[in-house]
Amino acid sequence: MPAPQLGKKVPDFTLPDQDNNPVSLYDFKGKTVVLFFYPKADTPGCTIEACEFRDNFPKFKKLQDSRVVILGISRDTPKAQKKFAEKFSLPYTLLADENQEIVKSWELVKPKTMYGKLVTGVARTTYVIGPDQKLQHIFENVKPEGHAEQVLALLKQ
Repeated sequence: MPAPQLGKKVPDFTLPDQDNNPVSLYDFKGKTVVLFFYPKADTPGCTIEACEFRDNFPKFKKLQDSRVVILGISRDTPKAQKKFAEKFSLPYTLLADENQEIVKSWELVKPKTMYGKLVTGVARTTYVIGPDQKLQHIFENVKPEGHAEQVLALLKQ
């Protein structure tokens, strides 16, 4: 599966959610999907990002007659995603890409520096996919603080 390209239809995929139910991207045809990739559940930056999407969730729901869907994806297990969602009362679906099928095919596994050491991790990236399933926008090298507001501002345009 190739990485998505702006203006092109995003390839469908299916991953388990935090309840271990299969969720396909194409389940949301006709809606705008905010798909945010984060490195690891319940870590400081990921918690900030996830909680900002939670705190702004009512604003997202008011957009486009509630036709905006937020999905978070990381390499965690469904069990870890569920624990994260429950701990922080996240009102949206988290998907588990524990086999790294999507993060690798979308070229999101990259070398990073953590505490002065070179590691391989998921690049924090958000995709906005239109109701026609075409990629409308990519936020790369996302900083967790204020990111949900950035996405909200884009969708209000």
